[in-house]
Amino acid sequence: MATGVTANRAELIAIANSVASEKMIDKAIVIEAMEDAIQRAARTRYGQEMDIRAKLDPNNGDLRLWRVVEVVEQVDDIYKQVDVKGAQKLQAGASVGDFLVDPLPPIEFGRIQAQAAKQTIFQKVRDAERERQYEEFKDRAGEIITGVVKRVEFGHIVVDLGRAEGVIRRDAQIPREVVRVNDRIRSLILKVVRENRGPQIFLSRAHPDFMKKLFAQEVPEIYDGIIEIKAAARDPGSRAKIGVISHDSSIDPVGACVGMKGSRVQAVVQEMQGEKIDIIPWSPDIATFVVNALQPANVSRVIIDEEEERIEVVVPDDMLSLAIGRRGQNVRLASQLTAKAIDIMTETDSSEKRQQEFVTRTETFQNELDVDETLAQLLVAEGFTELEEVAYVELDELAAIEGFDEDLAQELQSRAAEAIERREQANREARQALGVEDAVAELPHLTEEMLVTLGKAGLKTLDDIADLATDELIEKKRAEPRRRNEDAPKRPEHKGGVLGQYGLTEEQGNEIIMAARAHWFADEEAAPAAAEEESEA
Repeated sequence: MATGVTANRAELIAIANSVASEKMIDKAIVIEAMEDAIQRAARTRYGQEMDIRAKLDPNNGDLRLWRVVEVVEQVDDIYKQVDVKGAQKLQAGASVGDFLVDPLPPIEFGRIQAQAAKQTIFQKVRDAERERQYEEFKDRAGEIITGVVKRVEFGHIVVDLGRAEGVIRRDAQIPREVVRVNDRIRSLILKVVRENRGPQIFLSRAHPDFMKKLFAQEVPEIYDGIIEIKAAARDPGSRAKIGVISHDSSIDPVGACVGMKGSRVQAVVQEMQGEKIDIIPWSPDIATFVVNALQPANVSRVIIDEEEERIEVVVPDDMLSLAIGRRGQNVRLASQLTAKAIDIMTETDSSEKRQQEFVTRTETFQNELDVDETLAQLLVAEGFTELEEVAYVELDELAAIEGFDEDLAQELQSRAAEAIERREQANREARQALGVEDAVAELPHLTEEMLVTLGKAGLKTLDDIADLATDELIEKKRAEPRRRNEDAPKRPEHKGGVLGQYGLTEEQGNEIIMAARAHWFADEEAAPAAAEEESEA
């Protein structure tokens, strides 16, 4: 580069063209870097305090060097200012406030100046190259790109993408995949991050979108938008599931993805190192989609709990292990695919559960409503589960039950209301015995039963409630599946919020906590007023 700075005009332009072509950056950036290097060298020669400019003609290589001075009445900075008398030597008729150009003779570069110029040009070119790489890749997240494995560092794969480098981190690789230097490899551009040392391009072969893009390359109908992949879930290197739907009723989405003799899906499987793929018809009906997602297991019944956002799936006794899968893989992938928590139960377990619930609810109605077993069983059989449902349902609906009349319905509602009041009174006494303040009982959305639960958790004052975060108060407990594979790893226990079992919304939780904190703000406003009164006294 030292010879480049002292070279003749043609050589300067040739060097600029060569560097711009090699680094694939704009020639103007290289010319600007050369001008900056020449300016730095000139300041070293003539003085760092001077405002020295350099201009290199990109066409013929002509180099002009000058310093800029300001015309003033009284000179304070001899390097950047000149008085009116001295300015006349540079330009006749110059007046105060003008900026004049003082041409400088060419400079000879010594070894130190040449090395400094070389470093300046290299740095400018490197910065421009990094910016070009970022601009090229910043909008390409979600694309599949092919590169060559350059090296493997600490388990991370560095891939040469031609104009940049990308990295496949260990957690974004397919487990047990053997990768060697110089292997060609396809991966998904996960994200591009601008950093000081250059753009970081993160790649992935384990992301579900990688599988989606592979199918789009192999299946023209997906690329054209006729078939859509609505959901995907992967256990990288082992098994995957995708939910597909066709926007053309004459095209079978599953058959199109499988291809003739499985040619299309096999191409994707081969790229994903033998990962087994279940292609499932997607359905807007969540129950149907869950049944499809649990293939190859057969499903007897699906029960959806919308409040808990859980789905209970009943399978034949001999299908339990198939539905769960090895180490819980099948049900885990189905849960990811449907974005719902799925509990697997056998028909025997489901029957026992229903019978137990029937007996428990019957006993509750017998005891609370003071009715015989037959009447209580009738209520349960009609779908009544709680006293509140009996007390507040429309009278006509209750009277319409076979064997009931309006008088009986009114009596049942009256007894249910009395039972609820007795329960509230018992809870109120329990709350008071626990020491929960009356001020807490006045907070919105809280029942006496909830107040007892708070008291048992040691939350008895407004400050105790006010110190809680919303999720600590109302977050639901994440229930464990009722039947799990013994080999499956256990999830950490999630206890949920103190009132998690009562189904309070986040908005209600926020209102409770803000109401509990209201006295803090009242105290803050009262304090200055009290201080002012004391000062006046």
